[in-house]
Amino acid sequence: MNGFGFEFAATSPCPPSAERAAEVRQLFAEEARAERPDLATLCLLVGAAADGGLDDAGIDSAQVELDRLAGQVPYRPGGPGAWAGALRQLLGERFEFRGSPSDYQRLESSLLHAVLRRRRGLPILLSVVWMEVGRRAGAPVYGVGLPGHFVVGFGVGASDQVLVDPFDGGRVLSGGDAELLVGATLRPSMLEPADPLDVVVRVLNNIRAWAAARPERSDVALWAVELALVLPSHSARLRYERAQLLVQRGDFLTGAGELDAYAEVVGVVDESAADRVRREASSARAMLN
Repeated sequence: MNGFGFEFAATSPCPPSAERAAEVRQLFAEEARAERPDLATLCLLVGAAADGGLDDAGIDSAQVELDRLAGQVPYRPGGPGAWAGALRQLLGERFEFRGSPSDYQRLESSLLHAVLRRRRGLPILLSVVWMEVGRRAGAPVYGVGLPGHFVVGFGVGASDQVLVDPFDGGRVLSGGDAELLVGATLRPSMLEPADPLDVVVRVLNNIRAWAAARPERSDVALWAVELALVLPSHSARLRYERAQLLVQRGDFLTGAGELDAYAEVVGVVDESAADRVRREASSARAMLN
């Protein structure tokens, strides 16, 4: 048991059963299509797709933990700067939520329940903790998807916006700090609040990138793609990525069928590309012999 009042296994996550994985995908699809998708629920379902040890009771416990943390935020401390300071004192200083370069090497750094346990994670998952705790406490808080680095904003408009970096313990960022952080000139559009589904897409993209660098973890890449495919809006190319993963994992017949289906979609705009995909499908079927 950790100091937060709930417990998760400290070992690396083991995949859920096929039945549980299908249930998680269904729950994820339903939440993603809700009128107001709940960010914490979506991120916890991503965790359940990765970790068979995270059952419904564990998801509820993580939600309760976010509530418990929010209950320790001072009551309406003031303006955006005061809210940022209050969350920094609680999450960044007292509970030491932050990140380090080594966190990019761990799948758990992209799983909300593990980030709550470890108090370590990628910028976007640490930002989710800040957003969800702040939202529950009544803060004017939202995520800001800067290029290559996710941060949190406080305030109701550009004129009083305060940016903080949860990965750095909640350091307040000036405009110059933010530009230095991402190595680019920031446009006003880059500072707008991120939609919950956009946040989840970015989380899944991070997981897919982690798995792509580790061919032996094609299982992770597959479930991340399958979750992305049930989102209301997604790239058709994800179907091609899924088909390739199926072939890579030895499911040649299903992968070939998916390649053929993708070729039909591509053929509407690029017949030569569709022919290449059909040849991939034929090669996949040939592997059955």
